[in-house]
Amino acid sequence: MLSEDVSDQRERKPSSRGSAGPEPRGRGYRPTAAQLALRRLIRDKTRILAYGGSRSGKTFEFCRALATLALRYGGRYAVFRRYFNAAKNAVFNDTFPKVLETCYPGLTYRRNASECVVVFPHNGAEIWFVGLDDDKRVEKILGREYAAVYFNECSEIAFPSIEIALTRLAQKRFDANGKRLRNRAFFDCNPPGKSHWSYRLFVEGVHPISRKPLPNADEYGAIQINPADNLENLPDGYVESTLGAASERTRKRFLLGEFSDDVENALWKSATIDPFRVSAAPGDLERIVVGVDPAVTSTERSDETGIVVAGRRRERDGRDAFYVLDDRSLIGSPNAWAREVVAAFERWNADVVVAETNQGGDLVVEALRNVAPNLPVKSVRATRGKILRAEPIAILYEQGRGRHVGTFETLEEQMLSFVGDTSEGSPDRLDALVWALTELSTGGGEVGGGTLEWQ
Repeated sequence: MLSEDVSDQRERKPSSRGSAGPEPRGRGYRPTAAQLALRRLIRDKTRILAYGGSRSGKTFEFCRALATLALRYGGRYAVFRRYFNAAKNAVFNDTFPKVLETCYPGLTYRRNASECVVVFPHNGAEIWFVGLDDDKRVEKILGREYAAVYFNECSEIAFPSIEIALTRLAQKRFDANGKRLRNRAFFDCNPPGKSHWSYRLFVEGVHPISRKPLPNADEYGAIQINPADNLENLPDGYVESTLGAASERTRKRFLLGEFSDDVENALWKSATIDPFRVSAAPGDLERIVVGVDPAVTSTERSDETGIVVAGRRRERDGRDAFYVLDDRSLIGSPNAWAREVVAAFERWNADVVVAETNQGGDLVVEALRNVAPNLPVKSVRATRGKILRAEPIAILYEQGRGRHVGTFETLEEQMLSFVGDTSEGSPDRLDALVWALTELSTGGGEVGGGTLEWQ
């Protein structure tokens, strides 16, 4: 059972009482030393960040903590991710059932797949799984109060969205002995750059926007958990061969679990992205474009197809600002990425798709038209190097005219590490971003070393 450091308040309110619930008792379940350290932090603090490399057991342990709180105290809980599909597929359908099977074998519970909620019948506790990209669902979820919340992959979530969600962390719950639960917020991430709000909040101990010291800093705790801490639960070779063979920046983040500094000669800097980040897309965008950088193969080792949505709006100062709205990049067959492009086009009511056709030629446009025959498509042929195409867009960011609606973790990693070295891997998401913003900022013709043609 999760040990609670609770207050002395013993108000006995039957409507908010939980029950003792079952103890974690799965056969063969042995938490790692790092997970046990995280549990101690959960016991002592109310705002907890677990950061570190991939497959280190962070999500499992936070899901176990939520389940244990729900079984002991009853009430309502939430797991937030930036995208609903990620919340549903990665946590609701995958990690959370594994946690219950491993830690609470034989436990009776109900799953509502349409609402994405788990209910424990013995005390009525609910755990909701929420994507912050679904406006109607978010409105419904944020109309309720919660006893504890968990922001999974929080580096993808904009800080204003975090603050809004935390206003709902207000449900009072008591266990069977009348002890009151201290409301908690859990956060985890593969650490991004040091300018990210998670670093400022949990490591520097300052408010990410005001930069003032936190008034309740003693309630915050952070712990680093890495794949090396979880070797017994990982496949052979994952740490050494998969993560160990990655680029230096990727190893630092996903293997060593370290917050990164800006790359010295990168075209983009955190200071040109973070201060202009917004939590929601404006409703008066004048034009919206889907940029596409298609991969020519579709195996597991293929490059991604970059799919980035961006829009343009005239600001009060008379200058155009450019809003990055969505990143739907993926590895998949031409039919798979074409369907994703069309879905993005329809979701954002875009005006045009701009697709690079250097490698795929007419087959790129054909793949899109096979899915949506009337899709407005512009083909793009790059006639100059990536850095020459990217420089004008980087200048827009330096002028404070780039706006990211939320956080686009992988895209921003590509931006912050791009120096134009020909030995760099293909920055597919970055390419898609450049084509979309080039179209929005020039409207066609000769653009950053490429030629735009209607197809």
